[in-house]
Amino acid sequence: MELFVIMLERLGIIVMVAFIMTRIPFVRRLIDDRTVTLYQKISVTLLFGFFGIIGTYTGVVVSTGQAGYMMWVSELAQDEAIVNARVIGIVVAGLLGGWKVGLGAGLIAGGHRFLLGGFTGFACGISAVIAGLIAGFAHRYVKRGKNISLPITFFVGALSETIQMAIILLVARPYEQALSLVEQIGLPMILANGIGAMVFILIIRSVIKEEEKTAAVQSGRALSIADDTITYMRQGLTSESAGRTCEILLKEVQSKAVSITNRERILAYVGEGSDIYQTGGPIQTDATKEVLVTGESYVGTQSGKNDETLSPDIHAAMIVPLKQKDEIVGTLKFYFRSEKEITVLQKELIGGLARLLSNQLELAKIEDLRKIARETEIKALQAQVSPHFLFNTLNIIVSMIRTDPERARKLILSLSSFFRQNLAGANQAWSTLEVEVKQIHSYLEIQQARFSGELEVEWEIDDSLLHYKVPTLTMQPLVENAIKHGRRSGNNAFRIRISIWKEDGHPVVTIYNNGHVIPDYRLLKLTREPVASEKGAGIGLYNVHRRLTDMNASEKGLVIDSGPDSGTSISFSLLPVNS
Repeated sequence: MELFVIMLERLGIIVMVAFIMTRIPFVRRLIDDRTVTLYQKISVTLLFGFFGIIGTYTGVVVSTGQAGYMMWVSELAQDEAIVNARVIGIVVAGLLGGWKVGLGAGLIAGGHRFLLGGFTGFACGISAVIAGLIAGFAHRYVKRGKNISLPITFFVGALSETIQMAIILLVARPYEQALSLVEQIGLPMILANGIGAMVFILIIRSVIKEEEKTAAVQSGRALSIADDTITYMRQGLTSESAGRTCEILLKEVQSKAVSITNRERILAYVGEGSDIYQTGGPIQTDATKEVLVTGESYVGTQSGKNDETLSPDIHAAMIVPLKQKDEIVGTLKFYFRSEKEITVLQKELIGGLARLLSNQLELAKIEDLRKIARETEIKALQAQVSPHFLFNTLNIIVSMIRTDPERARKLILSLSSFFRQNLAGANQAWSTLEVEVKQIHSYLEIQQARFSGELEVEWEIDDSLLHYKVPTLTMQPLVENAIKHGRRSGNNAFRIRISIWKEDGHPVVTIYNNGHVIPDYRLLKLTREPVASEKGAGIGLYNVHRRLTDMNASEKGLVIDSGPDSGTSISFSLLPVNS
């Protein structure tokens, strides 16, 4: 019992060593179950082998049935043995690194024990190697992500020590002395080393768990900041967006002040010293200019870079670059009382915030490009419609001036209304069903005059739905497409029906015509890609469909049905949120 208590006292050393090992990078890679290089495996093997040697030296020398403290012994007498914690380092090495690491640590610690001598020297040396192999083969069964089973760890440690006792009985001579030694130290060493191995792993798990908890808190803070700042930073790097963002960051990060700059000026400064550091002024600090040039973060004192101190309580700063792709567009600056306040966690958080804001600025740039693309699509549609349509209409009006002046006057008004709406749409992403209906009404009046009674138009409009929003130039390309591709020569009139009604709470718009049927192979492609034809570039329906879905105006976009008996209908439903 006395030996067991003495062995437990040695656990303080185990706790200290376990904590230190969690700080070593290549040991952490092994603990986290990540790939390690051959050099790192050798380093881990040497480290745990050295730990096994320490376990030997911190043991208790036993001689002729009596125990006494004797540390850092260089040589044992023939009748002496050591009650030690050597097996702990070897077992943990095998459990973490596999049989190769366990075997290597066992050879180092076991070889050292053999050189110390004593009548159990050979038996202890052999048992150390066997312990490394046992733990190494148990490695594949005890790893569960970052957690190692504590009961199995205790079992492997106790089993390794039990095997050592058995080998001492089999190998050590004289047998009577070996038996007496095992009776005296066997149970205390089995229990103490099993518990020691378990405590070692428990310390590792506790440290990792605490780090993961800290990381989770930091991640939560980062996500909260991302949620609060994305509304502003997606507007781009402006004084307003920078000011709002700095206010949020100052609450989340324990600093004296926060500032954001572009490449030339201070866009925002919030916190202590705001009365001195004027927003909109030029960048003054050498450190900020250096970050803008190098793209490398700066942590240090203000005076260290020949910068004027902004406030008596501000003497240090961390400055990180803000980027869009690989281009440096500004800096994010946090000010502190002293450099000691800029902890490792603060540095990681601020670096993460810089990357977060840079990503949000990238999203802002993408959003601007999307707006430009939408405007380009609308202008492409307008360019597609206007020239040919205008010339035909003017020819019709010229021919009617003498024969039917009143109708010519009405056509001029319809043409004026049509192009007024067309030009207005160039500066607007959204329109309403009411505006769209007025536009196609003017368009169809002109087309009816052009085809002299061959075109019939039916209107089935629920006026209560005309306030719903829709992307600009949505309906007109559908009507134009129906006339251009659907009309056919013959005695039967070409009929177009425009319907707007509500179904399942959704406004539904349908453009129907009784003309040419669309072949099945074209139906499958019309909303997936531009489909060229003899009468056009094939981008009209594709553009309308994509704008409806990309702008979240419609869940499914265009739905096209065409058959020899039913004609062709193009429909889309609008989401209620667009009202």
